[in-house]
Amino acid sequence: MKKILFIFPYPSGTAGSQRFRFEQYLDFLREKGFQISLKPFLDEPTWQILYKKGHFWQKIIGILKGFSRRLLLLFQVPRFDFVFVHREATPLGLPFVEWMICKVFRKKMIFDFDDAIWLPNTSAENKIVAWLKFHQKTGLLCKWAYKVSAGNRFLAEYAQKFNPNVFINPTTIDTENWHNPQKFQVQKRNLPVIGWTGTHSTIQYLEPLVAVLEKVASQKSFIFILISDKPPTFKIPNLEYVAWRKETEIQDLMLLDIGIMPLIDDDWAKGKCGFKALQYMALEIVPVVSPVGVNTEIVQDGYNGFICENEKEWEQTLLSLLENTELRKELGKKARQSVIERYSVTANRRNFEHFFEMH
Repeated sequence: MKKILFIFPYPSGTAGSQRFRFEQYLDFLREKGFQISLKPFLDEPTWQILYKKGHFWQKIIGILKGFSRRLLLLFQVPRFDFVFVHREATPLGLPFVEWMICKVFRKKMIFDFDDAIWLPNTSAENKIVAWLKFHQKTGLLCKWAYKVSAGNRFLAEYAQKFNPNVFINPTTIDTENWHNPQKFQVQKRNLPVIGWTGTHSTIQYLEPLVAVLEKVASQKSFIFILISDKPPTFKIPNLEYVAWRKETEIQDLMLLDIGIMPLIDDDWAKGKCGFKALQYMALEIVPVVSPVGVNTEIVQDGYNGFICENEKEWEQTLLSLLENTELRKELGKKARQSVIERYSVTANRRNFEHFFEMH
């Protein structure tokens, strides 16, 4: 029986990147005969305060505990066949743990990443530790890895500078048990709903679209639902803020008729894996996205959603969708089918399993 150690930043079942990049496959791997061990860096109490203002000493203590757990974990590494590292073993400092895994214990490390994490991007709440981050570690982890799991082509091209064994492993959706509109019932609003979901760190991408939404609101009535861990600091027309909760994630998303994903065309955005669009599409919500990065691969303009390059296109597209219920339904069904065929857990299982093959 092959044994896999999974190393990742946050407690199991919390962070989206973990849930949708590898946690969805754990039962499948167990069915295939693998023995799984899960080791997060942070404990639950530290995770709860990590992105809140203040709590300085609790954060410091929580991070120090994480480092101590990682050092103790090194004594267990020899009994595993594979070590799957999602993003990094430790959030600060040099990649000592990964170096020990690869160079001392000679274990087969699969390095998985889904953002351009070699670029500086520390949240405002945690700027104090920004100088302790070692962004060059991403290249080193790519170099040392047995195989690299990259979330999209842009990330894969970066990884290939250091390692030839790079494979695109898209962020995927469980279209059967979770993102399945047949399993959840919601009471739709009387007006059509445009919406957005994401964390406080990406809410900035919405702000340039406010002027467009104001123009649309002057011509057609709609509700704007924003699902996030924090409300926006800027005004959005017809806004209803919904606090993100894992327990109601799907029901809240299903209130949307149109899901938007505006982005700024920079390297950080190019590293994103289009997860918002995939969530919308899996629930038969029409995606309207910026032509940045993987979005242009996920969304086929006019077939399963729309790609908008400028304010005029955003305005015209949103107005057209608000006015045409049948168009929304038609594109929504095609959008879900696209996810099932290309970006579902079922479609990607074999691709994920191959990381743990000896060759």
